[in-house]
Amino acid sequence: MKKTPSVKVLLIEDDEDDVLLAREYLAESEYYHFDVEWEPLPEKAKDKMVHGHYDIFLIDYRLGSENGLDLIKFAQDKGVITPCILLTGQGDLNVDLDATRYGAADYIVKTELNPSMLERSIRYALSQAGVIRELDEKEKKYRSLFERSIDPIYLANNDLKLMDVNDAFLKFFKYTKEEALSLTISEIFEHDEDFNYFFSSLKTAEQIRDFEVVLLNKDREKKISMLNCVFIPDQISEFCCYQGIIHDLTMRKKAERDMLVAERLSMTGKIARTIAHEVRNPLTNLTLALEQLKDEMPRNNETVKLYSDIIERNANRIEQLIGEMLNSSKPKELNLQLSNVDEILEETIGLAIDRMNLNQIRLERSFASSLPRVLLDKEKIKIAFLNIIVNAVEAMKPGKGVLRIETQMSDSRITVCIIDNGKGIPQEDIEKLFDPFFTDKQGGMGLGLTSTKNILNSHNADVEVTSKQDEGTTFIVAFKLPS
Repeated sequence: MKKTPSVKVLLIEDDEDDVLLAREYLAESEYYHFDVEWEPLPEKAKDKMVHGHYDIFLIDYRLGSENGLDLIKFAQDKGVITPCILLTGQGDLNVDLDATRYGAADYIVKTELNPSMLERSIRYALSQAGVIRELDEKEKKYRSLFERSIDPIYLANNDLKLMDVNDAFLKFFKYTKEEALSLTISEIFEHDEDFNYFFSSLKTAEQIRDFEVVLLNKDREKKISMLNCVFIPDQISEFCCYQGIIHDLTMRKKAERDMLVAERLSMTGKIARTIAHEVRNPLTNLTLALEQLKDEMPRNNETVKLYSDIIERNANRIEQLIGEMLNSSKPKELNLQLSNVDEILEETIGLAIDRMNLNQIRLERSFASSLPRVLLDKEKIKIAFLNIIVNAVEAMKPGKGVLRIETQMSDSRITVCIIDNGKGIPQEDIEKLFDPFFTDKQGGMGLGLTSTKNILNSHNADVEVTSKQDEGTTFIVAFKLPS
């Protein structure tokens, strides 16, 4: 014998006669066994709707000071997905429409009620509730995946205006939810040409995969990212959207760059040590031979003095270059002391001020107040800053140059910006800027910025360079504060 399904009903009704009638109709069902609990008071009914375990609510429209629609709306607001059937004493089109709008599963006029109609209405409501419950569980699961993802996720409409974003997106781009939902995706791209390629790929292929691109957060900070996006059609509701996932590559790219610089510095060190070993010995012999020769040659012979001075001067220059190569590449031994970054900058400016005055460079300072002190090797950091400042001065036209030096505190970091309005650096050269022997200066060795990078690396400091040709260059040095 087939088991009769049991259905637990909460009957919210203040008329006892109607309660008896409803119980009688439900008792006639051959398919269901109805377990009916009666509650005449709306306030107690609300508590039971939220905390009880019922399969269906039968709700009278008129309940004294409140009506059944209020209870249905209350259940919806509390996230209760148990189906509601509204019972009313007389037919009213507005009540019917309101019941549908508020989320009622059905609307029944009591004068037309009979056992068959009531059972059919409940059966339909339970069937629909099963579908809704399944959809609700899926929605919760996917919403949890959406919200808990450590990668930024977004949904955008056909015009690529953001419709929804997860918490990781807000944290990554530093927007509030309201700010983010006012954006279009084009506004987070650094370069228009990148967005145009992204947009055309979506329109032609309806997806784009593993697109490496630079995005900008609210503070216009660059974020190297891997972007995936796909078009999601919905034929039923005629609603469509684009879903995208962003993976942050900034730290990985920085680590790769730092590793590459470290490898190049290591290579430079090996070359320098080889040269020092292979060149210094014969150079020493050459210098000793020259000294011996000078002692034996006539002192008043101007020709002898001229050529011996040339040999000595160039031998000393070779020795100096070897020393510079060794110093630029070997790890720095630090004498760390709690130091004020602003004071170090002032002392560095003092070392470069004559060169600035000679080139008629205007200096602008903007130092943040009350910056915390940092553990630094003061003398070595001065060398690093001086190399950047000297490069900036040499990149500007005499009489037209403006050098701006700023300090600020943000995100537990002290940031130093050295900004010039010089000739700028080609984009393809920025990545090679700290490479050993890379230089565009006539007679330069290309080791100054290599040494600077080495010093900053030894302090666990970050350095970033941005530049536009004919507009200028900005060096951004960031010192991390202990957490």
